[in-house]
Amino acid sequence: MEHLAVIMDGNGRWAERRHLPRLMGHRAGADALDRCMHYCKAAGVRYLTVYAFSTENWKRSEDEVSGLMKLLSGFIASKEKTLVKEGVRFRVIGRRTDLSEKLQGEIAALEEKTKGGDFTLVVALSYGGRDEIVRAAAKLAGRADPSAPVTEQDFASCLDTAGIPDPDLIIRTSGEQRISNFLLWQAAYAEFYFTDVLWPDFDQAEFDKALESYSKRERRMGGRLK
Repeated sequence: MEHLAVIMDGNGRWAERRHLPRLMGHRAGADALDRCMHYCKAAGVRYLTVYAFSTENWKRSEDEVSGLMKLLSGFIASKEKTLVKEGVRFRVIGRRTDLSEKLQGEIAALEEKTKGGDFTLVVALSYGGRDEIVRAAAKLAGRADPSAPVTEQDFASCLDTAGIPDPDLIIRTSGEQRISNFLLWQAAYAEFYFTDVLWPDFDQAEFDKALESYSKRERRMGGRLK
């Protein structure tokens, strides 16, 4: 498997069950992400994409949104040296213009410093699959010759994930079984794995279960195996 994508769900419920502020759940979720990166690298996975904040998440309370943005800024500051040392390339997909100029600058700086990494962490931030497709269509419409035929490759090159292979497996935690506007184009032939475990509790054992399930799938890509 080359590319794993994760819908990191359940941070809020994890905190609520422990009578903690929701932001504590998000902090625990950041720790789980750190662990998951190491699991992936050990398993030979080269790309990990995580759904950190959707275009719809802006509807949450101002305190929670502000806390999440500060958490991301803190993650960037605290992990910079580690990501560079461990060869992790950091990349953000989504509508960056929604973010503060300060955060946009921090993201761009970390992307530049880690661009030589051989393992890629993709963070979907202010991201929505439909929004991404609309923005890609707008790019195509702005071509010198908008009447020219458009191939799937042309369209994919206009997506935020241009240059990144489609996910082989998408994991969703916390028991929910829906895609929630995540990687709609890219997930066309992805396998899915759903677990009741809340994201902060996602550990090596759960990771191994997901990979074992994936290993038993027959990926026909619309065709038929002989």
